[in-house]
Amino acid sequence: MISMRGLDEARALYEQRGRAAIAAALPDWEGRIAVGLAGRGSQCFGFDDELSRDHDFAQGFCLWLTDEDDVKIGVALARLYRSLGFAGAQAHSAMAEEGLGVRRISDFYRRYTGSDGAPESWQQWMAIPSWALAEATNGEVWRDELGEFSWLRETLRHGMPEDVRRKKLAAKLIAMAQAGQYNYPRCLKHGESGAAMLALGEFVNAASDAVFLLCRAHRPYYKWSFRAMRELPEFGQALCEPLAFLLTGENGGEGDALKIQLVEDICASVVRELRAQELSAAGGDYLESHAYAVQGSIRNGAIRALHVMEE
Repeated sequence: MISMRGLDEARALYEQRGRAAIAAALPDWEGRIAVGLAGRGSQCFGFDDELSRDHDFAQGFCLWLTDEDDVKIGVALARLYRSLGFAGAQAHSAMAEEGLGVRRISDFYRRYTGSDGAPESWQQWMAIPSWALAEATNGEVWRDELGEFSWLRETLRHGMPEDVRRKKLAAKLIAMAQAGQYNYPRCLKHGESGAAMLALGEFVNAASDAVFLLCRAHRPYYKWSFRAMRELPEFGQALCEPLAFLLTGENGGEGDALKIQLVEDICASVVRELRAQELSAAGGDYLESHAYAVQGSIRNGAIRALHVMEE
């Protein structure tokens, strides 16, 4: 086990080496610099362990500036940051991109949302994938007197329009019904075990998305989905192990029968949560009818008119 999480280590580095250096070099500007750690990487989610340090891991923290302030002090602040001598990332992936050091606030958010500010339309919200919203809002912010970085962060974390949430949820519910309640057992009956596993995987993927949407949270990149699910409210936590078991439990014979029943149990739990949130009054536990009920509850006519599977 490592002695300190990446988030805690990054904050310690800032407090011990960064704060005083910035205050001494840029005393008139330090209150305009947002400081923290967020973005891509397990350490930004607080999910890192010893193994994480051999892959795309770097010491340091983030310093975020407005576009206007970047013109005035960006170069000087970047030089100061480099002078602190943090270790570089060990990049073993073509997808790796070090996000530490000085960055413009607009550049940070544009990477995830496609724009340098908060989404202004439902179409923009619909287009942003959950993993991108998760990375844009993870980690910690330790200092932000100006407040612009944190305002955008909170908008992306909690500002998704309810009609957009319902539309995305309806698409996930009908995918759950199609893949898990219908296609999985039928593929087994056809003797198509490979297709059955694909259907089960589609069900788990859609169910995971639905769980995060019901918990009003953003699902991260798939490899962290179960880890993040364990930190959701009780409803999400309760479904974490059953969903994982569908992927890891034995198949064939009694295993198949157990998984068919488990799919139905998971769907029943989702239906109870839909009713608790007054999202559906449809009967039964087959999720297709609930998907259409959720879609029908959308107030925005343009969103409601989209195909139920569109997200």
